[in-house]
Formats: sequence, C-alpha cells, structure tokens
Amino acid sequence: MDATAAVEVRGLTKSYRDVHAVAGVDLRIERGEIFALLGPNGAGKTTTVEILEGYRSRDAGSVSILGYDPGKQRQQLKSKIGIVLQSTGVDRYLTVAETIAMYASYYPNPRPADEVIEIVGLAAKRDTRVLKLSGGQQRRLDVAIALAGNPELLFLDEPTTGFDPSARREAWEVVKSLAALGKTVLLTTHYMDEAQYLADRVAVISAGRIVAEGPPATIGDRERASTHIRYRLPDGTSGGEPPADLTGPPDPDGYVNLVPDDLTQALHRLTGWAIERGIRLETLQIVRPSLEDVYLALTDGEPGGGGTDSATAGADGPARRSRTPGRRNSS
Repeated sequence: MDATAAVEVRGLTKSYRDVHAVAGVDLRIERGEIFALLGPNGAGKTTTVEILEGYRSRDAGSVSILGYDPGKQRQQLKSKIGIVLQSTGVDRYLTVAETIAMYASYYPNPRPADEVIEIVGLAAKRDTRVLKLSGGQQRRLDVAIALAGNPELLFLDEPTTGFDPSARREAWEVVKSLAALGKTVLLTTHYMDEAQYLADRVAVISAGRIVAEGPPATIGDRERASTHIRYRLPDGTSGGEPPADLTGPPDPDGYVNLVPDDLTQALHRLTGWAIERGIRLETLQIVRPSLEDVYLALTDGEPGGGGTDSATAGADGPARRSRTPGRRNSS
C-alpha cells in the first residue's frame, strides 16, 4: 500500500449473510483532493465509508487511510480524521464557541477554536446557542466540529440533504475552503450538481462495485458522448418545415430532438433555414449528457439516496448517521 495517498483500497469486500454489500472495491484518493462517492441505496456506499472510517470491519481486502489500517490502527487514526454525519447530537444549549472548544478538547493537537469559527463563517454567531442557528449555520457548525481536531481527512456524509438552494451554496463554499486548507475530503452525496461543483474526481458504486471513476466532466466517457440538438418551432410558424434530416416527431413538450453526426454542420443548416424565413429559434438548445444522465445509466436508473445501505440496516447495529460524532471521534 502507498502511504503517500490519503486513501487506498484494494479488493475490499463485506457481506451480511447472503448479501454482498461490497464486492471488490478499489479506490485511491490523493491528499488534498475532494472526492465524491455516488451510489443508490443498497449499493455499498455507506458500508464502504464506514470501513474506511474504522467503524465497520471488512471481510477481505486492504485499506490504508493516511498510512494506517483503520481495522487494526483505529486509535492512531482517530485524531487524524474528522466525520460530518447527516444528523448530529450536539448540545443545543451550548454556544457555537463552547461547542467547538468542547470537541477540540478531545484531541491532542486541536486547531484554535477562533480559527475554526472563522473558517466556517460563524464568527458573527460565536456566542449564539446552537438551537438559535439556522439549518445552514448548524451544518457549518457540524463541519467546525469535524475540523476542531485539525484532521487531515474529512468524511462528509450527504452534507446538504434537506437544505434550501441558498444554504446548499453556502455549504459548498465551506467545503471548497477545506480544500484550500490542504484537507482531503471524501464526500457522499446524491446531488449530481453538488458532485459536479465540488469534486475533483467522483466514483460511482453499484451493486458493491465501482462502475466508473474519474473527473466529473469525463466520467463514463461523458466528454465523448453524443451531443443533442433540441428545439421547438414558435407557434404559428410559416414557411415550411426544416430539412427532413433536421426534424422529426416532437416529444411531449413539443421539442424536436436530434443527434447529428456533425454538430457544426447541423447547427449551420438549421439556423440558416430559420434566418432565411425570419424564424427565431429562441428555444434552441445544445445538450450534452449531464453527470446525472451518466449516473442513471451506470446504475440502471436507480436514483441516489441518502439512507443507509439496505444490507447494513439491521445487520450489525444502528445506522451510522444517527450516532453522535463526538462520541465516535473521542471514545
């Protein structure tokens, strides 16, 4: 195993009775990288992450987290990682500063509390009690708790589930700031736009195996996928139909969808036809497959989900996101 990587996994397997939750996962995450792990419920995503964190045993394979084996060296690893769960159990009556100071006290070399508060953008709320924070501010506090011990690697579990669009954007900027600090981030999410915006690389897990891995723009050969032309003629258009090879039966929304061999030529001919007749193609679109399109194709149309793997639930303990991170990181 290469200790220079933040995470290296080879041949990872985990089964629950007859269910193969993880069936041979290989992963490598470089230090300072934001890496997103995508997958539908039951795909093995949660089980894989819990093994990397050291909170679930593996059946086979090798795992190196910052040069440590989480299955055998969990105590040495604990002060070097931070974990942000979907829901936390912090004391609602403590202030922001008190909460961070309490969690920082669990670690041998914590980051200064005031510095952590500044990083996550809660300086104006440092003396505010947790119960008075908005949802987005509480999520910032969750990240602050994970940063309190000055970890090298952070695990973020569905960091913006349930957020409104504004709060999601705020949370994204916090995650981006972690990379600027040189932190490595392993992110699980079922929002494709989130993975697209945040991640340097993504991996898609399905049926316990990694089925695609790479930068969001290229995963699943997305950069080489066919580009579509999509347009709808304005109501009352006169002057005949476009050339036969540039038209066809409209979809339920009234749009014609084309996949031309030569995009440039097709656009030139279609727009030339419209200009000659004074037709404004204001709905004209050039569409490439989105990350979500690729994801759905790779997972047989299964949407991403925020729940625990179905193989994990009830198999060996409570769902991970119901636990209190402070207890997990300090016990």
